[in-house]
Amino acid sequence: MPAIALVAAGTRLGLSLGRVFGSHGFDVALIARSPERLGELTGKLAAEGVNAAAFPADVTDRPALASALDSAAARFGGIDVLQYSAPYVRVGDSWMTGVLDVTVETLRPQIEGSCYGAIAATHAVLPAMVAAGAGTILYTTGASAVVPTPWAGAVGAAGAALHNWVLNLNGALAEKGVYVGHVALGAWIAGTPGAPADASPMEPDEIARIHWDMHAARGPADRLVTS
Repeated sequence: MPAIALVAAGTRLGLSLGRVFGSHGFDVALIARSPERLGELTGKLAAEGVNAAAFPADVTDRPALASALDSAAARFGGIDVLQYSAPYVRVGDSWMTGVLDVTVETLRPQIEGSCYGAIAATHAVLPAMVAAGAGTILYTTGASAVVPTPWAGAVGAAGAALHNWVLNLNGALAEKGVYVGHVALGAWIAGTPGAPADASPMEPDEIARIHWDMHAARGPADRLVTS
């Protein structure tokens, strides 16, 4: 069976990605830093008939992340799809840093999570994909990666760097059979704490199906999702 590795898997989109890809016959490797969260996710997916396994790792611990992906590949006989959810890193008392407050100190944690973690995860699975001449790598960020958003100055800058690298990577790998895509979420995910009262959230299953469609169609590498 094919396998997908979900890095920084959460209880909303991560669960839905596991459910959607699992419904298409994929085994699911779940990677996140919280064993408790991973236990919850694997239990829910198992209840829906999805074969899932947990591999704890923090995306900022690059050797541990690579080791987790190696273990997942050994468990499932390879990784056919990698999906990386760029995490927002809390800096001080806030999840977001406005553009006028961006400093080296506030940007560095976002770069660590969004870019360095993504690059480490990619290099853990890419050699096998290139050797096989097949594979999909999907990266998910907020819309600030592609749409200037002053209140998300640090997260947007980190996401924009990842976005640039992803598009170049897709071009470089196109003739090697590996598809690379970027999903920028310009909508709140239903159930996210702190969502504005006037938001029009999207169900995580709907967003997960967009990821599936990108994998299946292997079309444009760039997708901005709005509600």
